[in-house]
Amino acid sequence: MPIDPELLRAQCARTLARTDFPALGAKYEGKVRDCYVRDGRRTIVVTDRISAFDRVLGTIPFKGQVLNQIAAFWFERTRDVAPNHVLAVPDPNVMVGRECGVVPIEFVVRGYLTGVTSTSIWTTYAKGERVYCGHRLPEGLRKHERLPRPLLTPTTKAEQGAHDELTSRDEILARGVATAELYDRAEALVLRLFAEGQQWAEKQGLILVDTKYELGLDADGQLVVVDEIHTPDSSRYWYLDSYETAMRAGADPKAMDKEYVRRWFIEQGYKGEGRAPAMPDEVRCEAARRYAETYERITGLAFVPDPSEPQARIRRNLGLD
Repeated sequence: MPIDPELLRAQCARTLARTDFPALGAKYEGKVRDCYVRDGRRTIVVTDRISAFDRVLGTIPFKGQVLNQIAAFWFERTRDVAPNHVLAVPDPNVMVGRECGVVPIEFVVRGYLTGVTSTSIWTTYAKGERVYCGHRLPEGLRKHERLPRPLLTPTTKAEQGAHDELTSRDEILARGVATAELYDRAEALVLRLFAEGQQWAEKQGLILVDTKYELGLDADGQLVVVDEIHTPDSSRYWYLDSYETAMRAGADPKAMDKEYVRRWFIEQGYKGEGRAPAMPDEVRCEAARRYAETYERITGLAFVPDPSEPQARIRRNLGLD
């Protein structure tokens, strides 16, 4: 069901850009999520902030609600594939999970030769490089082509405002970031999750192109999936029915993710350096429409937005009043 354009325009004035809930514990602010930790519980408030090029670039109406509810869907669906941190989802923008020790690696899994950033696998390949994050790539691949097999291409975890850096299994082991046993266990887990994600996405008429996973360790040393999973922020989706047509035409596949926002900024001449241009409301609303559509395509359910003032609603639903 298409989301009401008038509702989207009105919501541009009441997006959730910042949070301040000290009663929830110590606050850790990420690019999109504000995390509060107390008594072994992590309360994740998913804001409406949008990031690209490792920069926060504004807000998108209802984005936090979409991301949080897609993550909740996937955490439940993959519970038998890998343990996760979820304890409760008390508000459209909030997820409560158990606190875990962080594995300091971004586990990026890629299924296709694509991307627009300077460090993307396609950009690197187009420059003639044939080894990417320790993986040797065959000659003769085309842009957007499916890779012979999904690849784990890890990156470092950068502080906000800094850039994640490409790395490899050998570099991670050499720097002592993780042991071989832990890395290999994590690789097997994320590849299982990616396979599950691709299979379900195909049933829904989508291609899960690439994604990133955040992993933690619980008190028993068990790997646990944390933060988010297979959302439009952490993942790239294409429409399955138009992929082959786009490939034959040498065109970009039709996307269902924040690539729309990235491309708008690139068209304005912005690629992550200097001051970013402000997004007009029509771009924000189109991005919101795409996020809501992604929710509906992935879950098969109608997206029902809650347009109430988010700060007051969260306080009420979490019993902070």
